[in-house]
Amino acid sequence: MKESIQNKTSIAVDLSAVLIAKDEERDLPAALSSLKGLANEIIVLVDESSGDRTSQFVEAAGAKIFFRKFDDFASQKQAALELANGSWALSLDADERISDELRREIIEKLNAPGDTAAFDIPFQVYFLGRRLRFGSLGAESHVRLFRRQKARFTGAQLHEGVEVQGPVQRLRGAIIHEPYRDLSDYLVKMDSYTTLAAQKRFAQGRRFHCWHHLLLPWEFFVRAVLKLGFLDGCPGLVWAGLSAFHSWLKYVKLKQLEQGEQS
Repeated sequence: MKESIQNKTSIAVDLSAVLIAKDEERDLPAALSSLKGLANEIIVLVDESSGDRTSQFVEAAGAKIFFRKFDDFASQKQAALELANGSWALSLDADERISDELRREIIEKLNAPGDTAAFDIPFQVYFLGRRLRFGSLGAESHVRLFRRQKARFTGAQLHEGVEVQGPVQRLRGAIIHEPYRDLSDYLVKMDSYTTLAAQKRFAQGRRFHCWHHLLLPWEFFVRAVLKLGFLDGCPGLVWAGLSAFHSWLKYVKLKQLEQGEQS
């Protein structure tokens, strides 16, 4: 294991960056590069089933690499957090980058954080080469920077979150997020995510109803029209359509699980 990246002239407090990864050789290098000179320590927890060159890129970046079998996102991210040593932790996904403005703001805030326990960070989402400002994405933000001893990841297979003990402050600088490289990448991930979402709903006792078929046109109308997704041009309309299909598909898969139980 190589030593962690350190740049004591950039930041005056102990900051650990924590990431989880599986088959992320394409996206991970840029994420790791955006952390150089900011984090005193970079922890990457790699899924044991990862089969590409993810591990090689982690080691080349001088980050600390660990392996764990994936069970769910919250557990995996919490396991990565527990490997960190810094007073503060920054959680980043492989397809995310720290913007220059956010970098400067983090250094400023962490040198004089006061009683703040965590920071909520806005996101800039890019899809098909364009930043999406509407369709419910323009105001997206998540708690990603927090005192390590004051926070933990909660949730299950999907939609993990950070539970914080103490005051939360909002930052201005953004995390740049490009969740899908192209349409093919979206469709592959959608198949996986909708399956997990259906399984979660089935375990919760939720069941399919005929009115779920209305989700597809309704979700598209809400995102594209009511939330002004059309103002993002073709990428905004494509995003609205795919998101609507995503919402409908997870309930169709829920119906399949019901049929499997009955048979």
